[in-house]
Amino acid sequence: MNIKTFRARSLQEALDLVRRDLGPDAAILHTREVSPGIVGRMLRLRQFEVAASASVNVPSRLPERMRPNASKTDSSWKRDFRAAHPFSSMPSTAIPAHLDCDYRAKFRDDFKHQVQDQLDQLTSLVEDLCQRKAGGQPHELPEALFQVFTDMIEADVDEETARDLVERVRVKARPTDLVDPVLVMSRVASLLEEEIHVTGPVMTPPGKRQIVALVGPTGVGKTTTIAKLAANYRLREKKRVGLITVDTYRIAAVEQLRTYADIIDLPMEVVATPREMREAVARLADLDLVLMDTAGRSPRDEVKIQELKSMLGEAHADEVHLVLSSTAGTRNLTATAEQFQEVGTTALLLTKLDEATSFGNLLGLVRQCPLPLSYLTDGQNVPDDIEVAQPRPLAQMMLGKRVMDGISGSHRHRFVDQSNS
Repeated sequence: MNIKTFRARSLQEALDLVRRDLGPDAAILHTREVSPGIVGRMLRLRQFEVAASASVNVPSRLPERMRPNASKTDSSWKRDFRAAHPFSSMPSTAIPAHLDCDYRAKFRDDFKHQVQDQLDQLTSLVEDLCQRKAGGQPHELPEALFQVFTDMIEADVDEETARDLVERVRVKARPTDLVDPVLVMSRVASLLEEEIHVTGPVMTPPGKRQIVALVGPTGVGKTTTIAKLAANYRLREKKRVGLITVDTYRIAAVEQLRTYADIIDLPMEVVATPREMREAVARLADLDLVLMDTAGRSPRDEVKIQELKSMLGEAHADEVHLVLSSTAGTRNLTATAEQFQEVGTTALLLTKLDEATSFGNLLGLVRQCPLPLSYLTDGQNVPDDIEVAQPRPLAQMMLGKRVMDGISGSHRHRFVDQSNS
C-alpha cells in the first residue's frame, strides 16, 4: 500500500499535484481543508489536503446496471469517473478495511502534530512574555531604556519611533546615564525637541497687513480658533483686526463668527466667489491683520480642494494654517496634511488637546510632516484656551501623561505674549 498526501492553496492545485506525481489513474481517497497554522490565519491563507494512491483499487460505488461494460478496463472507467467528478472524494466505506485503518491513523497523527506545533508556539510566546514581566529574562534594552520604551508605547507612540528614540539615546549616552528612567526620558525629550519645528506667533509688522487663513477638514474647530486669535490680537495686542468667512456652506458658522465679530467689535466680510474675495480684501486694506475662516473640506475631495486653492489665491494669503484635531490617529493626520499641501499650507495648528487621551499620535505627525507648528488649543473658551506652540512642553506631552503631569500648570490656558520685538 502506498498512500500519499498533497497540500496546496486550492483543491484544484492539490489535484494537479496528484496527477503529476501519481499519474492520471491515481485514486483520490480523501479531500479536506486543513488549518494553515497561526501565521497562515494571520495572512488569511487557505490550505487543502488530498490523500491519493496509485496502488489502491477503489471499488465502484455505482449500481451494477450502471457499471461500465466488460470491454472497458478498470483504469479507463476510473478516468471517466474522475473526469465527470473531479472533486469527488471516496467515502471510508469504499476503502478496504485494512487500508482505511492505516489511512485514518495517518491523518490522526498528522492532526496531532499540527496541534502540537501550534501549542508549542503559543507556549513559547506566553513564557517569553511572563519572563519579561517577571524580570527572569534579560531585555534587549537596559532596564531604564526598556521602561522608557514601554512608557512611550502606552502613550500611543508607535513601536518603530519609540525604538529609534531609545536607540539614539543609548548610542549617545554613557552607560552610567542609562540607569535612571527619568534621566533617560529627559534625554529622549531633548531629542524630540530638536525635531519639533515651530513658527512662533503670527507677526504683524508695522505698516503691512497680514492675511492669515485657516483651512482643514470639517469639525476640527476652525471658527472657534479664528475667534480666539481675533480676540487676543484685538483686545490684548491692540491690533486692528478684520474677519473674512468663506464658510457659506454652514449658516451656523457664519452666524457664530458674526456673533464674535459683534462682541469684539470687528469688521467682517462674507464672500462666496473669487470676485467677492477680491472686493472684501480691498475693503479691509487698512487693517493690521485679516483672519480668514474657510469651509471644512474633505482631503479626498479634489474638486473642493481646488476651489479652496483658487479662493486663497484671490486673497493672496500670507499664511495658511492647516487646523487638525489632536484626537485623530497618526495615519489620518499625516494623510490629511499631505492632501492639503495642494492649497499652499504653511503651518500646522492643533486643536482639541483637552479631548485627547494621549499625544503619541502627534509624534508621528511631527516627524513625517514638514510643516512647523503654530498654535495649540485645549478648550472652547474665547479668548483663552490657546497658546503658541513650543517644542519643550509639546515634546513632554507627546512622551506620555506621566511626564506631562510635571508641566507647570501656568503654561496652559495662557496666550503667549505676541510681542513683535
